[in-house]
Amino acid sequence: MNTQFNGDRLKKARIYRGLTVADLAERVGCQRQTLSMYEISKSQPTDKTTVVRLAQTLDFPIKYFYESSGAIASGTVYFRSLLTTNKKYRSEQIVKMDYLSQIYSLLQDYVSFPEFVPLDLPDNIAPEQAAYALRDAWGLGRGPLDNLVSIVEQHGILVTSISTNTNDVDAFSQFMQTGDAPTFIIAYSSNKTSAVRIHFDIAHELGHICLHEWSEDIEDVSKEEFKRKEREANDFAAAFLLPEETFRKDAERGPQTITYYKQLKKKWKVSIAAMIRRSEKLGIITTEDYQNLIRVMQRRGLRKEEPLDDTLITASPALLKTSVIMLLQENVFTPAEFMEELSNSYGLSINATEVESLLDLPTGTLAVHKIIKLPNLQLKRNTP
Repeated sequence: MNTQFNGDRLKKARIYRGLTVADLAERVGCQRQTLSMYEISKSQPTDKTTVVRLAQTLDFPIKYFYESSGAIASGTVYFRSLLTTNKKYRSEQIVKMDYLSQIYSLLQDYVSFPEFVPLDLPDNIAPEQAAYALRDAWGLGRGPLDNLVSIVEQHGILVTSISTNTNDVDAFSQFMQTGDAPTFIIAYSSNKTSAVRIHFDIAHELGHICLHEWSEDIEDVSKEEFKRKEREANDFAAAFLLPEETFRKDAERGPQTITYYKQLKKKWKVSIAAMIRRSEKLGIITTEDYQNLIRVMQRRGLRKEEPLDDTLITASPALLKTSVIMLLQENVFTPAEFMEELSNSYGLSINATEVESLLDLPTGTLAVHKIIKLPNLQLKRNTP
């Protein structure tokens, strides 16, 4: 193990746990300035007990703090709620994506994943046309999409559900380069359970993947530029989920009421709010009609939770979790060996519970069952 304490690892572990420097300093009983010096590698902990307290407080193995950072993920991270989400929460998810990418680099060395093939789109293509180009490339036709999570995974984009400490984070996506092929990860908040919300979040991130630059830092773009990108991603998502030629027929077939759009929601697995917005954009209803329908939803308390939100479900992400389970079932690794490989060969020593959380694995999948050594006792010869 490297004898040099890695301050960047300390900073990432703190951010991962959602703590400020002051929070952590209070919990471990040291000065805030001292921790700051550790994090920027201007100083080293002088005794092992300090590192032990940090490891125990942050719930990371001691070895973790002596490994190189070794991040694989590169490029920006697109957050749907960038303007309203506290940077603390965004930073927490970025660290999680960093570690998720390191776990994926292990999995990729042992498992053949579907490869993502980027679209060759002309510059300045309209979001709607890009959405149809992706549907055509993936052979999706123009009908409703019942399980977008599975569709995305089948075409080489990784998906995971990550716990967040706020409801302000809807979804985010990250580009990473491992080997020759570009890989994208889409993460959505485990706080979101409705299929319609998950589908729109994923379609929105697909818009960023197809339309936008991934080498820039999204934190550095102007507010106006960010809003433009968000509008384009939303327009892409609406067209991808509700193609004009087929959705128009359904929308024009019935009365323009919330009750009718509730029926359409069952078929299209898209929220009522998104469908009436799409109808307005396509000229099926007027802006005044749209505003009236929104007011009806507000009066009925349907803006935060719509009808069918608790009944329309979609499959959970499977690609990452299945790859781990397959490696275990095929005896490529035992749970202990998998964690050791991640630590020794890929430079990431974290607890098994963290890997389970990042990959949305069932609790206990990577649990290490230790052999308990019994005292050296003997049975009495005259035992009945």
